Order: sequence, then structure tokens, then C-alpha cells
Amino acid sequence: MPQIILGPQQHAPQVDGSVRGKAYSFLAKLAENDALPGLHVEPIAQSVDPRVRTGRVDQFWRAVLFKVQGHAEDAMYVYLGVWPHDDAIDFAKKARLQVNPVNGIAELLLSEPEPVHATVAADQGRGRVPAAEPIMRRLGHSVEALVDDLGLDRALAELAVEVVDPDDLVTLANEAVAWQGAALIDLAAGKSLDQVKGSLGIDAEPEPHEEVSADEDEELATALTHPAARMQFAFVEDDAALRRAIEDGDFDAWRVFLHPEQRKYVERSWNGPFRLSGGAGTGKTVVVLHRAHRLARKNPNARILLTTFNKTLAESLQRDLRTLDPTIRLASTVGGPGVLVRGVDSAVRAVLQQLQDAVPAAIVRVLGDRTSESSRITSQHAWRDAIADAGDTLPEALRSPVFFQAEYATVVLPNRITSVEEYARVRRPGRGVALDRASRTAVWSVISAYRLNAGIQGTVDFAEAAAIAAEVLAAGQAPPFDHVLVDEGQDLGPTHWQFLRASVGEGQDDLFIAEDAHQRIYGYRVVLGRYGVRIVGRSQRLRLNYRTTAQNLRYAVNVLEGIDFVDLEELPEDVTDYHSARTGPAPRTVQAPSLSEAFDQAAASVTGWLEAGVRPETIGILVRTEQAGQQLVRALQDRGGAARFVSDKNVPEGKPVVMTMHRAKGMEFARVLLFGTDASSLPAPFLLAGLTDVDREDALRREKSLLYVAASRARDELVVIWTGEPSQLLPRTPGAP
Repeated sequence: MPQIILGPQQHAPQVDGSVRGKAYSFLAKLAENDALPGLHVEPIAQSVDPRVRTGRVDQFWRAVLFKVQGHAEDAMYVYLGVWPHDDAIDFAKKARLQVNPVNGIAELLLSEPEPVHATVAADQGRGRVPAAEPIMRRLGHSVEALVDDLGLDRALAELAVEVVDPDDLVTLANEAVAWQGAALIDLAAGKSLDQVKGSLGIDAEPEPHEEVSADEDEELATALTHPAARMQFAFVEDDAALRRAIEDGDFDAWRVFLHPEQRKYVERSWNGPFRLSGGAGTGKTVVVLHRAHRLARKNPNARILLTTFNKTLAESLQRDLRTLDPTIRLASTVGGPGVLVRGVDSAVRAVLQQLQDAVPAAIVRVLGDRTSESSRITSQHAWRDAIADAGDTLPEALRSPVFFQAEYATVVLPNRITSVEEYARVRRPGRGVALDRASRTAVWSVISAYRLNAGIQGTVDFAEAAAIAAEVLAAGQAPPFDHVLVDEGQDLGPTHWQFLRASVGEGQDDLFIAEDAHQRIYGYRVVLGRYGVRIVGRSQRLRLNYRTTAQNLRYAVNVLEGIDFVDLEELPEDVTDYHSARTGPAPRTVQAPSLSEAFDQAAASVTGWLEAGVRPETIGILVRTEQAGQQLVRALQDRGGAARFVSDKNVPEGKPVVMTMHRAKGMEFARVLLFGTDASSLPAPFLLAGLTDVDREDALRREKSLLYVAASRARDELVVIWTGEPSQLLPRTPGAP
């Protein structure tokens, strides 16, 4: 059967659902038998590429495609979209599919130059670019090197080496052939030519061919599978995928293009845990989804856990996985074949329910002698009550529930401590607060009271439940999963990692972890090696942001200024080399003299976006608390605007969305308004009360991370509004590159 390949669609006109349905019908018939006379797949006279064809979708619409025969019995057809009859012929005449002679990547080129090339050149000719050394020349890259060594189009390279403004370079890259644009962005970020070639999978220089022949067609068929070519060309694997692509009218809704550097993390195998880090918008979640999909397609009976910090994020992952492949096998139980998508605490509960006979003995090993009842969650005020009951001898600096939560989750539970003698001897790395023997005895008295009260009520907290589940699995139970994939790993706690490590046997592709230390807005700083997850050099970082414009990325990154971060291997994390593949307007900051004026400014921003044609549900208005969000919704309604407060990620259509910054994690919006970023709201005052110096520093770090997460949700435009004094967390140098 012929192979259908979806090529870049940006040149094709937008069409309605009826035309998309006809296009699907045409391609479905083509995929069955390309010799059907009704398809009218015909070559075009006077075309620059003899492979180009048009096909009859109906009397008015024509598909434009390339036929690549090669040595295979069936041809490949690269589909570019549908046009009205005469327009289809005009486009087909100037379209060319070729193998780049330098690097072997398949490329779609047009015989006419892209408009952006002329636009950037004209801007430079008018002197709009400030007098400074061009970026590429400053980094030592010449036209000859870009063309002869890397394979860039000469006209593009000649423009690129003269660009001074980083935003102009991003604009140039956006309109270039996909892999060439990605190469420009990486070079501008400081990567060497060899590093860029490595990330794009460019290994050797093929011999050029001057004539179209069966051998050249075979070379082109191979070139279409090149990792860098897959940024432009996607192979349709089945009829269902073809129907989704055409009839949905949104190619990104079912297939997310992977940069070659991302693709290798989807397809490669590791003999042990692997960790992929990267800033917001670098595609970590996309990699995790595609990797889960690949593992499931490779072995439909594989038992795969796809997990993340909470239920809301897990539901989002499952929706995206279903969008990627509606036919994928989803597991409904722990240990069942297919992909089980759960928040980590939900996965813990599922294991405890499924293996409940082993739970009482595991509780004793984790918590000591107490009731085996553990079906309910301990009250959020339990530490406060335990301090009041048994904290008389505590030093004043330690009389904080935050201190006890951290001490319990990072020291006591991971080490399975059940007595004051064990606690007196245990090491406490990373806790910062030194405790002498008397202080440890006082602290243990509170811990004992906490456990006693929970035992009486038959409750456990989330960290305890994970520790118990880890003990259940470690006590002779066969691991329930063949592969475990973790998204947002930076927010998981120590006993979560112990549970996940026990959930999958050590070996090939056991644990795959995606994380970003700069987005840790929950939990505590964790070093994986302390909890049985040993990476041992199997770690890489993504640095190219595909979602956020360069201007918004700078603003978000500058939020993190002045705070040190370490990753899950206790290595320093740096954001200075994160860079964006997109450009747009600079973030707009507004200091309102009063709350009423701040509401007016928010309403004006939202109204302006809506009047410009922005879809309402792609506007995100982010606030620190639910109370602030509800107040803002009412204020917008009073000013004639409509908005909806959303407490989960099921964003309804038709209205701008108001949600907390925490809820926005894992989402993106075309336009984002950060509201209430004043000194009295950020950091949240209630978070810092009564903390030790170490816990206060960590709380401030999480608040900075929260603001970074919120600012980096903005894809195209960002507005920041505050009343009175701005928050100390806002960037001091918002426009700095």
C-alpha cells in the first residue's frame, strides 16, 4: 500500500470541515490504491520538480503532493494540503522536494524566496538594526561554514550572518525550513557547528545527485526519515491517524513535532534510570508522552505507569496521550497491560488496595506498632495539634508545622525510623538546622504524638502512604510495572521515589524522569541517589523553548535571578543558556495606583485581545489565590467583560480563563495576564510566618518558581499588573537578554 506522509501545511489555505472530509477521503483512497482513475493524480507541466503531482479532491479543490517511488513496490506520497484548482497548479509548479546535498535531510523548498527574507533584509538596509557586530560573526560563523559544513540555504545564511538583533534572528528562523531555523537558534545560543550537527542527527555528507532517477528517489525516501526531516514530514501509520489529521484540521492536535534532539530521547534505550531536565516550554512532557506511546506500540502487553505529581496533571497527560493516539491501550489496574496514567498518590492508593493483605506488616515497618487502618488521609492541621500536645520542650525556632512536615518527609520516613534512639543517630543531610540530643528528643516527642493521633483515627498522610506502598512492594512482591515514566519529577517527595523505584524492576528502560528544578512549587529538595534511583551519568538537558517567545522567556528567566537551584542529582541548575525559537512583543508591566484601576487595566487588556480576534479560552489570567481569582472575575463582569474561574485544567470554550498560578502548571495560553503581583501578595505572607531560616529560604525559592511557572505560560504576549509596591519576586532587570 502507498505510504502517506504529511508535509508542512503552512502554505496551504485554511479550509472548512467539508473540504477536510473530502481531503481525507481522497488520501484514504490513495493509501489503498494510487492507480484508481478517479483520483486523477497527475504530473504538472513546467514544474521545478518532476515529482510534484495534483490530485482531484472534488471539482474545485486539488491536493498538492509529491510522488517518491524509490525501489519499493509502493510509492510514498508527501501531502502538502489542498488549494483551489488554479492555485494548486501555481503552487505545485514552484514547490521542490530535495535532499540537502550536505547533510542528507529532505527539505521542501519554493522557487520564490520567503517574504521574511526580503523583510529582514529591507529592515537592515534601512538601518533599523543598531550598529553592532552581527551575532553569527561574533560567534565565529561564516556564510561558507553555514552553507558548506552545515547545509543551510545560501540566501538564508547570507542574511543570518548580518543580523544583529536577536529577535530578528528568531523571526528569520521561524520562516526558514524547520531544521534550518532550529540550527540558527542553537548557533545563536552559543552551540558550535559540531554540537548543532550532533543535535540534528547530521553524521555524514552524502554524495549529490544531479538527475532524478530511481536511485535518487531511493535517496529521497531515506532522507524523509532523517531525524531532522521529521520536523517537517510525518509518516501516517494508519487510517485512523490520517482521519484525525485531516478532519480535525489541526495537525498539532494529534502529532507534536519533535526536534531531533527530543526524538532521540523518545527512541533510545538505557540500561537503568534516565533523567531529562529542561526549562519551561522545552518539550519535556512531549517527550514523555511520545516515549510512553512508543513503548506501548513496541509491546502492547507492556505494563507502563505514566505518572506525575497530582491528579489534575495526570488527567491532562491522559487527554494528551489519547489525542496523540486514540487507539492506545490504557490500563485500568496496577499491573495490567497498557499505559496506566495516574497521579503518584493515586498510584500509591491503587497498590495499597490491590495488595492490602501485605499492608499491616508494612505499616509496622514504617510507622511502628499501631492500628493497620489506613484508609483515610491525616488532617492538614495534625502537625499543629501535635506541637500543641507535645511541644512544650521544643526550642521556639522549631515550633512550626512546616519544619515538622519537612523533617518527617525527608528524614524520618525515608529512613523508616520508629524510635527516638534511631532518630538520635540518623544523618540529616540538607536540613540546615542542627539538632543536639535534647532537641532531637523534643522533636521526637511531637512526631510520636502525631503518629499516635493518626493511629487512633486510622489515618496516614500522603508521604506515609507512599512509604508503606514501597515497603509492600519491597517485601517479596513482583514489581507491577515494566516501565515507569515520570513527568514533573521535581515535585515528588522522597517516599514517592522509593515507591516508584520499587514499582519497576531494575533494568532496561525502567525509569524515565522529566524534571525542572526551577519549576518546583511543591515538596522539598530531593537527591535521587539517596532513595535508590541512581542515574550514574544517564542525564541530559533540553535548552530550546518551543512555546514561549524570546521576550517572555527573558522575563520569566529573570524572575529566578538571585536564587541558586540544584537538580535531582544535586548539581547546579542554570537557565542562562535557555533560548527560544519564537519572537514577539516585550512583556508589558503596569503599576496601578489603586485596586480599582488595576481591575480597569485588566479589563482593558482582555478586551483589547478579544477585539483583536484572540480566542477567549486562549487568554489566561493568573492569580496567587482562589479568593483573588473570584474577586477578579466579579470585577471583570462589573466592567462588562466575561471571564470564568477554573479550578482544574478542563478549560471551557467561550470565555477568558481565570485560575491560580498553581493550577496553571503544565498549561499554556496565547495571552497571559499576571494579576496581583504586588508586595503584599507575592510571596504569600502566610507561607513565611514562623519558619526557620532554611525553611524560609526554601519557601521563597518555591514562590519564585511559582512566578516563573506563571510567566512562562504565556506563548505570545504577557502583561503583569500590580497595585502599589511591586513584589520583590518580580525581575529587577525584566528586559535583559
